[in-house]
Amino acid sequence: MSLRGKINFAQITDTGRVREHNEDAIGGMPDIGLMVLADGMGGYNAGEVASGIAVETVTKLASEAHEREELNNVDPQSGMMRQSIILRDAIYRANKIIFQTAQSQTHCEGMGTTIVACMFYDNRVSIAHVGDSRAYRLRGGQFDQLTLDHSLLQELVDRGFYSAEEAQRSTNRNYVTRALGVEPAVEVEVHEHDVLPDDVYLLCSDGLPDMVEDEDIHLTISTFNASLDVVGQQLIDLANNQGGRDNVSVMLAQIVEPFAAKKGLLVKIAGWFSS
Repeated sequence: MSLRGKINFAQITDTGRVREHNEDAIGGMPDIGLMVLADGMGGYNAGEVASGIAVETVTKLASEAHEREELNNVDPQSGMMRQSIILRDAIYRANKIIFQTAQSQTHCEGMGTTIVACMFYDNRVSIAHVGDSRAYRLRGGQFDQLTLDHSLLQELVDRGFYSAEEAQRSTNRNYVTRALGVEPAVEVEVHEHDVLPDDVYLLCSDGLPDMVEDEDIHLTISTFNASLDVVGQQLIDLANNQGGRDNVSVMLAQIVEPFAAKKGLLVKIAGWFSS
């Protein structure tokens, strides 16, 4: 089932005011409800290589799974939706490719990338992430961060050494504790959420929240949400106007109408016996 017309999408990436090149990468497939954002690390070319591999790999594997129609069931062992498993496994694969490339190509030594990806299906969204690229949701007047950073600062917050407000003002926000390509294996965090009409979902690299307070991100989305393209440009401008010390990328999705999956006969029969 195509999601075109049921969800509006927008995306934009910018080098910022300080960096000479953009190590972020973004990509997606609106028809299957996929958005992928990666923030590369590791030097002049290497960060771009890592983030590019991450986005290309996840997009390719998710598209292939969609073509095989692997998204229309819940996994009986984990209880997760198939798209959650597909995102997780695609990120595992991306990590392996980036790690092997870093080991075999001297100019890529030490590269890595954070990633956040989401996939909409059957009035739900699966969100997978590694590192400090984030996902947010605006629902009504409530603006929530749906992912927790894999960072030293977040660990200190979790342990009570910092409050959330103190963490927002900290200058030590960018020490990530997980990234793709650093080790042969990586732990991917995956969560699922129900989706409602008028929800707005935001994926972003850390170049946005490092420059712009969550309160101002919330206000910008609420003010300009008649056009996601305008929202995206406004968020980029805010980050740059505050100094633009990093590359900044944003991807947005606004739910227009429900997108319940069509249930096949076998699924309906199974539902009758389980109810």
